[in-house]
Amino acid sequence: MLADSILEGLNPEQRRAVETTEGPLLVLAGAGSGKTRVLTSRIAYLIGVCGIPAESILGVTFTNKAAGEMRERVEKTLGPSAGGLWLSTFHSMCVRILRRDIGALERSRGFVIYDDADSLGICKQVLKRHGLDPRQYEPKRLRWRIDEWKNQGLLPADAASQAADIDDELSAELYGTYQRLLFDANALDFGDLLLQTVELFKRAPQVLDWYQRRWQYVLVDEYQDTNRVQYQLVRMLAASHGNLCVVGDPDQSVYAWRGADIRNILDFEEDYPNAKVIKLERNYRSTQPILSGATAVVENNLGRKKKNMFTEREGGELIHFFEAENEREEASFVVGRILHASRNEGRSLGEFAILYRTNSQSRAFEEELLKYDLPYVVVGGVRFYERAEIKDILCYLRLLVNPDDAQALSRIVNKPARGIGKTTLERVEALAAEREISLRAALGAFAREGAARRTAGKIREFLDLLQDLDRFAERPVDEIIAEVLERSGYMKALVAEDNPDAEVRIDNLRELVASAEDFHAVNTGSEGEERSELELYLDQVALISDLDSYEHKPQSVSLMTAHSAKGLEYGVVFLVGMEEGVFPHANSSYDEERLEEERRLCYVGMTRAMEQLFLTCARERRRFGSHSYQSPSRFLREVPEELMQVQHSPGRGQRSSRTRASRRTREDRLDRSYSQETHDEEGGIQRGTRVRHSVFGLGTIEGVSGEGVNQKLKIKFDRAGIKTVMVRYANLELA
Repeated sequence: MLADSILEGLNPEQRRAVETTEGPLLVLAGAGSGKTRVLTSRIAYLIGVCGIPAESILGVTFTNKAAGEMRERVEKTLGPSAGGLWLSTFHSMCVRILRRDIGALERSRGFVIYDDADSLGICKQVLKRHGLDPRQYEPKRLRWRIDEWKNQGLLPADAASQAADIDDELSAELYGTYQRLLFDANALDFGDLLLQTVELFKRAPQVLDWYQRRWQYVLVDEYQDTNRVQYQLVRMLAASHGNLCVVGDPDQSVYAWRGADIRNILDFEEDYPNAKVIKLERNYRSTQPILSGATAVVENNLGRKKKNMFTEREGGELIHFFEAENEREEASFVVGRILHASRNEGRSLGEFAILYRTNSQSRAFEEELLKYDLPYVVVGGVRFYERAEIKDILCYLRLLVNPDDAQALSRIVNKPARGIGKTTLERVEALAAEREISLRAALGAFAREGAARRTAGKIREFLDLLQDLDRFAERPVDEIIAEVLERSGYMKALVAEDNPDAEVRIDNLRELVASAEDFHAVNTGSEGEERSELELYLDQVALISDLDSYEHKPQSVSLMTAHSAKGLEYGVVFLVGMEEGVFPHANSSYDEERLEEERRLCYVGMTRAMEQLFLTCARERRRFGSHSYQSPSRFLREVPEELMQVQHSPGRGQRSSRTRASRRTREDRLDRSYSQETHDEEGGIQRGTRVRHSVFGLGTIEGVSGEGVNQKLKIKFDRAGIKTVMVRYANLELA
């Protein structure tokens, strides 16, 4: 009876994937083919029908949200017998392994996890120690290079042995210093969580053997997005029994820029010669015109496994295409269609998604949505746990777990302001490097030996505060946060500021306490955990991704990059900015592998649509204050004409002869300098100034970059969030 319940409603291919339990299995799951249901049904089948203990099964996916949803489905089917099942992300799995067994690497289990900002801070220290000018050797570039090596599974010695030139040799040397600073701070970055687990398994075979015997069945979701070190982990864990099921779609491999290696899924049958392959080709999401159009695009790629996707949904609108004069008309068209459909077709705003290639493209659409007072949510903005005030308090908590956390200490040593300035901190950092001691120990030594009396007193007060807070480390997390806010004076300082920005930050901190209360309620009495509640909380916060924090709002239009849209679906999708140099991105124009990934990304964007798909482009687009004339994306030409319904701009045919002449040469003049990166350099305008924008309203200047006509401002608007605007076009007024 249970078997019938688990298999009910599955199509023949899905059923075969569930019932094929032994040996290596590759499930090629096309877009919208029900892969999550297959995975959860397969786990339920192993436990409920085959009698495999839940604790003998490991399921790995790429977001905590997806892992949680899969767990809920399995528990709903099986009830208590699902207890002990490990369903997690790669990083969460590795954290649990390292918390238990990192001692085999002669490391402390009380390590902290450094995020991107912390890692960048370490890179800056590395360059300083090597006497390198950060303006010539950028910290971001070093961090990217280190991430690349870690994604490939390379330690500093390996990187040095593979160095091809002097620049590589220097970078490998810097990588070694970076790792030593992490070790001294008892910290691991995200790449280390995976790399050090592989190293643990290599250096302690008995530890690997324990996990191999525990997990007799390994399932991996989104296998096309794994990097080489994740590939190594999977190979190691499944080596003794071979019961490995991987699910994925090469056509949706879009993360090479962060280390994903499409060869992992393309070469699966070479890695496991006795592997079975099952294709899920029935799409349950999109109408046939949308599915056929997207498939026609991705079929132009050579690096793929052929699938014949189909849907049983009858009818469906053709794919709509609109070519606008410029980005303003493009935004007007998109928002106009949303208004029409919401008023005349009864669609809720939550059914609409606007997808673009880079975050910088959102501005025109946000302005247009605000003009009509349409609520929207931007996915992939500043995450809650990355907001300055939240990170400050989390750094206080990190120091309770790991007193040697140099990045946390340097961040909050003068937050709130307590008279320990930048010059003092630099002298303390130099002392720590000279004596090879922790930053906290150096701070105490400086207070005793070199600081002026007033500064020494401030340092002692700060160190006494940290020691005082240590007494609360074993309390529930929400109580610890409350003590930090009170005893540090952080909340009092915000209240004293008495301005709208401070009020927002106070509300965020109250939300942090509330989230900690929820965490305590859920995790009270957690079984099988060697970590304290505070350690559990910090681990969870560190591993939250953008999509984990995304909540679909039924009455808000969703705006996001095509990358962020992976795994989501909407009734109506607008895939905008379909122009050469934008989508596909200019960086991919002369690289066949990158171009194929751009095409896969286009496929992902198109297949997010369930009922209506709009593709739009603009003939002219303003980039960083200058105008460029655009060529329609090659991907548009790859959609069969019979699947497209074309709508032209009302202004077509009325352009000047000069504009027409410019368009004739636009492919030769393609601007390939397009980038969403900006530099945060000081300008003449003061941070903290309150200004008013005609569309976004009141806001506070948070950053200034560029000079003269190219000057840009990063402004935190009270109702529209953080935006970057060009000064000469923004028409700002002092508030």
